[in-house]
Amino acid sequence: MDVKDSNGTVLNEGDSVQVIKDLKVKGSSIALKRGKVFKNIRLTSKNEEIECREGKTTLVLKTCFLKKA
Repeated sequence: MDVKDSNGTVLNEGDSVQVIKDLKVKGSSIALKRGKVFKNIRLTSKNEEIECREGKTTLVLKTCFLKKA
């Protein structure tokens, strides 16, 4: 089960990823800007999703909007 970013690079637990386009966060007023880096990601049971932390909030992001940093 390989989790891949938008460029096809394999992502692993603990990797850093960068957002490739501005994203609105559902149910929140937060917007993630292009270029934002998330460190120490966690893989989920779904191939197209990863978990990361933004302050004290845990976010689930789709890998099609991410690239390995």
